[in-house]
Amino acid sequence: MRSAFVLIGVFAALSGAASAQTLPSRQATAPAPLSEPAASLTLEQAVQRVMDANYALSSARYAADSSEGIVLQARARPNPVLGIEVEDTSRKATRNTTTTLSLPIELGGKRDARVAAAELARDAARQEARQVQADVRARAVAAFFEVLVAQERTALSAKTVDIARAAYRIADKRVEAGRAPPLEADRARVELANAELERDEAASLLDLARQSLSALWGSPVPRFAKAEGNIAAPANRPGLDDLSAALEKSPALQAARLESERSRAQVAVERSKRYPDIEVSASVIRNNEQGRNQMMLGVSIPLPLFDRNQGNVYEASMLAYKSRDDYLGLKVRLQAQLQRAASQFDIARNAALRLESEILPGADTAYTRAGRGFEAGKFGFIEVLDAQRALFQARARYLSALSDAYQALAQIDRILGQDSP
Repeated sequence: MRSAFVLIGVFAALSGAASAQTLPSRQATAPAPLSEPAASLTLEQAVQRVMDANYALSSARYAADSSEGIVLQARARPNPVLGIEVEDTSRKATRNTTTTLSLPIELGGKRDARVAAAELARDAARQEARQVQADVRARAVAAFFEVLVAQERTALSAKTVDIARAAYRIADKRVEAGRAPPLEADRARVELANAELERDEAASLLDLARQSLSALWGSPVPRFAKAEGNIAAPANRPGLDDLSAALEKSPALQAARLESERSRAQVAVERSKRYPDIEVSASVIRNNEQGRNQMMLGVSIPLPLFDRNQGNVYEASMLAYKSRDDYLGLKVRLQAQLQRAASQFDIARNAALRLESEILPGADTAYTRAGRGFEAGKFGFIEVLDAQRALFQARARYLSALSDAYQALAQIDRILGQDSP
């Protein structure tokens, strides 16, 4: 039995060496919602809170970390097999006991091909996590500026109510003094009601924008008082050539390219399986009748006469072609999205700059003159109402153009996978 114990000892030593491998670990704790400032919230604070507590981002990070297990498993070698056979179990004197230790040996470069494919899958998962991070950051930036614009719209609508209320008082006094027909007071009252309705709608949109922002860091009820930042027109974007060059390094394209390479590596994995593995074994036969042990060595070689893994090779080859076309198709789509976002940014930014430099000053001057003339009795309320509508429509268009510009800029950052807000 001594030889049998030797085989069992060898098996135990192999098992201990395998179990001693260091496994990667990561503390599996869900991100906790962070405390919000009670006063103002800056862009940097908002982005940091989202990056620290967003559940989609933490999920993507865990998914990327799980790919380390794919590499670890791919590097594992086949397990040895310990077998025991007993003949003539009813009679100990004539009993034969065979203890066999078998060890599969992979041929055809199976392990190297398997590890190469697993490492590419891990790298692709990391790039996908980077893309999720860019998506979440872009959403945070866009949501923050949406709050800023909503705050400006709310303030603008409040000013509109004040001006409409003042115009109504003036019109009412003119009617009482007999200097204007009652129709002017009726129009002023309707304009005041419309302004109050727009103020209430702006306040509701501001609440929704604040909720959308705080939800990104896991807080359904926003606690910050206001968003603090510059609402001026953003700086100009880089040129299309620079954007296209940055697109080549984007996480989305890198992940698709690595997936295409992984698919080609999987073809090599399937092709390596065409070569059969051999199995070597060492056995100890204990013959109780003769009172001695016998050693036996063996080799097992499968004959690939019918199954040469040809079906799996064909499937992997077609999937490799699919991954290649997916990569090329994604590249075309991202280029089109990038050009569209750049055009939208240019249109919105140019509109905001022109409104700020040309239209808003002229509309403000026209409204001021119309108001003074109305108080002096030189203009009717219709002229004042037209000037007021022109002014506040211009201001609303300015805020809308700013919102479109920041949304397009966030879209560009999302496509490129940039980390800077």
